[in-house]
Amino acid sequence: MSDSFDVLWLNASPILKRFDKPLLDYLSGYMRIAQWEYQQTKDEASSIDQAVELLHNFLEWRDRPVHLAGHGMSGAIALTFARRFPQKVRSLTLLSVAAQPANNWQAHYYFQRQLFSISRELVLASTVRSLFGNQPPHTTKKLVAALDKDLEQSPSQHSLFKLVYLPKGGVSMPMMVCGSKSDPVVNPTVLHDWLNWLKPEDKLWECPQGYHFFHYFYPQQVGEEILSFWKRHPSHLLEASALSFSTSTN
Repeated sequence: MSDSFDVLWLNASPILKRFDKPLLDYLSGYMRIAQWEYQQTKDEASSIDQAVELLHNFLEWRDRPVHLAGHGMSGAIALTFARRFPQKVRSLTLLSVAAQPANNWQAHYYFQRQLFSISRELVLASTVRSLFGNQPPHTTKKLVAALDKDLEQSPSQHSLFKLVYLPKGGVSMPMMVCGSKSDPVVNPTVLHDWLNWLKPEDKLWECPQGYHFFHYFYPQQVGEEILSFWKRHPSHLLEASALSFSTSTN
């Protein structure tokens, strides 16, 4: 495989990838970034193992490790991959990923469905406010539809019948964990649980605002922090060029 990129950004939520774009646009001005996308088919069982295996196939013939990054469920996939194939990962950057990686927005949604006897639509509308703050009615309607679609497409194993859990712990390579102080899903208490596993070279950073998709609302601020972390752990191409590079792989 060509080593034509420094950073691999994962996305396992096709309907939500629009919220990654502002940050990726900013980062691509300084680093060569590839996007790897995974879309679960309707016939597949909900599991991140298939995504991890396909990602390994994609990176199998790459000569050098990459900076791996992802938000939410995509970050949980990146974390699982980094633990299984550490030789392929130069550093790991997680956004809105709890120390218990399965504690994502979908777990938050299903917990509310179990706790309260209210409809799917009302819980999704409440979830929109939690994830994005108060939005105009027409925007809320579009976001409800997007979250509803993500419940169908995401490889998350959560359901109304049970919430699943993934192994807690750190990784061998340098890791950066990012969150938002106003995120009710990966809230500061949940985020700070990562301190139990961080190494001296690791970094935990909190955005003052922005809710669950803080990187969408504050792409430059988030991007500056991530770039600073990557530059402390350079790959062989890190300083070679600031040329933007982007690709997409299903």
